[in-house]
Amino acid sequence: MNPAATFALPAQAAAAAPLEVAWRPLQEGDIAKVLDIEKQAYSHPWTKGNFADALRSAYPAQMLCAGPNVLGYLVAMKGVDEVHLLNLTVAPDFQRQGWARLMMEGLVLWSRGQGARQLWLEVRASNSRALEVYRRFGFVQMGVRKQYYPLAPNRREDAVVMSLKL
Repeated sequence: MNPAATFALPAQAAAAAPLEVAWRPLQEGDIAKVLDIEKQAYSHPWTKGNFADALRSAYPAQMLCAGPNVLGYLVAMKGVDEVHLLNLTVAPDFQRQGWARLMMEGLVLWSRGQGARQLWLEVRASNSRALEVYRRFGFVQMGVRKQYYPLAPNRREDAVVMSLKL
């Protein structure tokens, strides 16, 4: 997931010159930047500790950048013959422009290169936009984890467990 490529931002393709988009590893110095995006994108964002733990565990973590802009990022966990997507986020200013699909395509290619035969994820049952993105990409619901995500004090929300055969 490291090659640079030239793309035009889909929403601005007709009016803008091509923009160089590149994957780069998420590093400790990037945590503040991704935390800001998390807080804009989610009601229950990952914490600094979540990102720091993922980096300490050497989980694959990549950012998709266009110049100084972080378009999105993902964090995954490699298993024996599978990969578990832990976090895929597109910055709110860049949502609905195809970047989630591009990040998923990069993750699928990387996962296949690692010998994975299956890609797994959980998503909040209420996150209809993400569920639709994953379904369009070919993920299938495999089950539900009851009361998996925090929702409000003393309340929790189900997670939909999805899988994609590679």
